[in-house]
Amino acid sequence: MSRLIFVNLPVADLARSNAFYEAIGARKNEQFSDHTATCMVFSETISVMLLTHDKFRQFTPKAIADAKTTSEVLICLSADSREAVDDMTNKAGAAGGVVDPGPKQDYGFMYGRSFEDPDGHIWEIMWMDVAAAAEAMGGGATDA
Repeated sequence: MSRLIFVNLPVADLARSNAFYEAIGARKNEQFSDHTATCMVFSETISVMLLTHDKFRQFTPKAIADAKTTSEVLICLSADSREAVDDMTNKAGAAGGVVDPGPKQDYGFMYGRSFEDPDGHIWEIMWMDVAAAAEAMGGGATDA
């Protein structure tokens, strides 16, 4: 069985965050959503739980980081192509996100860009030709 990942993010405005994540291609899972949290699905194995600050506080005794001023995590999603990297990043910008808060990465066999969501959480979108990357690093093709 594949392992699942649920990234939990505190958000200041749940409706705004829902709209943002839908605009970049995630779909809402109503079964795990209510007025305090929304489950946004990227794939069969990757979901993002958007939690109001009050809801997020139920899971941790720590202060909630202000992601606009503090880096608390960098989240990276794979993409199927260089074009898919640009497409998702451009959609994030059109939906109100900050595009390319860090430099673009282009190594030929690997290409990546990033964006910030409305709460300042940084997402990296990365495409990689695994065989070319293995060759560039001096090894043969590997299983990914």
